[in-house]
Amino acid sequence: MSGFIQGEDRRQATLFPERLDDYIAEDSPVRVIDVFVDDLDLSGLGFKTVPEVTGRPGYHPSTLLKLFIYGYLNRVQSSRRLEREAQRNVELMWLTGRLAPDFKTIADFRKDNGEAIRLVCREFVLLCRKLELFTEAFVAIDGSKFKAVNNRDKNFTRAKLRRRIEEVDQSIDRYLEQVASADHAERGTAQAKTQRLQDKITAMKAEMARLKKLEVRLRESPDQQISLTDPDARSMKCRGSGLVGYNVQTAVDTQHHLIVAHDVTNIGLDRRLLAAMAKQAKAILAPAPEQSLSAVADQGYYRGEEIRACDEAGIVTYVAKTDTSGKRTKGEFSRKAFRYIAEDDEYECPAGERLIYRFASKEAGKMMRRYWASACIRCPIRSKCTPSNYRRVSRWEHEATVEAAEARLEQHPEVMRLRRATVEHPFGTLKAWMGHTHFLTKTLPHVRTEMSLHVLAYNLKRAMAILGIKPLMAAMRA
Repeated sequence: MSGFIQGEDRRQATLFPERLDDYIAEDSPVRVIDVFVDDLDLSGLGFKTVPEVTGRPGYHPSTLLKLFIYGYLNRVQSSRRLEREAQRNVELMWLTGRLAPDFKTIADFRKDNGEAIRLVCREFVLLCRKLELFTEAFVAIDGSKFKAVNNRDKNFTRAKLRRRIEEVDQSIDRYLEQVASADHAERGTAQAKTQRLQDKITAMKAEMARLKKLEVRLRESPDQQISLTDPDARSMKCRGSGLVGYNVQTAVDTQHHLIVAHDVTNIGLDRRLLAAMAKQAKAILAPAPEQSLSAVADQGYYRGEEIRACDEAGIVTYVAKTDTSGKRTKGEFSRKAFRYIAEDDEYECPAGERLIYRFASKEAGKMMRRYWASACIRCPIRSKCTPSNYRRVSRWEHEATVEAAEARLEQHPEVMRLRRATVEHPFGTLKAWMGHTHFLTKTLPHVRTEMSLHVLAYNLKRAMAILGIKPLMAAMRA
């Protein structure tokens, strides 16, 4: 061994034991966690800081909160793994004062303090605002599907259940046919084969009975879908395929890519989620009524009511419009070919004729105004416009708000590139940290708590990279 760097003898006694603090560097991220949690008003956030009068006192919430933040910052999310790390990890020994809670205590803390943990995540975002990391009130909003603790085979929709019942029914018929053909074979082999087939038929009939019970439960479900492992998880489309999970929404700051606001829902489509996420972000970045927030989102969020709700809340939106009309595929003029003339409240068609206002009616809760021209029946290019006698155009009473949003995006198309460069990276980072299994907890409230811990860890790491560890700790103490 001579010629190599030598370690200390394990059996060598030391006169004065070293301090645990000597093992932790001054610029270690674990010191940031310690300063941040110690500065929080835990009782005001909803944590129980007064121990019970009976029985053995429990661990202080700050100890368990530090344990969880450290775990999620270092990709150790399991309560059992955190228990082991607390017993052998020097940084955790320093952070918790050599306390090592058991996994049940760790898991119960996360389960019982969901709302308080989500408020801790918000507190760090407010700290980032105090440190002036959000100088531009501009966010990119997007959603991504995350897997739940629920196998696809244990999630049922009406179509999936109907298909499964048909498959089982066909299997029973096939086995019955094989039993009939086995009766004509030699007696010695026929009995053994018949018994095996009868066992399969019995299993298939039991499966059919189970599916029939699930069909009853499915009819009672509000959204005609049930998940057996995680009852709140839902089947969602994801990049052409599907998964059983949750839809995670985030509003990301375009300057430093910090997650300003987030939420978890089991609604697969983003179309009705824009205003809620934008308002959460505005409450943090531009809380005053006179302050404005800009938000950009992809075409999956395009919906007139959502854009109007944002406009009323003082939020400037940039949302790409979806073209769902089938006119273009038929070789006919789309609605974009008709120009609205606001001063006359009329539309001008490609042939130069005016479509005048006729009447208004309420459809699906929206007041729609109807326009058409009397000259349609004599128009020489009517075949390129409509197969009917008249081409009718509908206009929502608040269409001007939507048109203003479309005009903003046409003037600033670069914001869509900014959106992609801003919001995609946090999702990729979070999924890489979580691994292929994604969520570890079940039901929507617990999944929201778990996501808040991930977002808190992500924002902590971003803030340390932007400001530096020592300046961040100094700012927290100030």
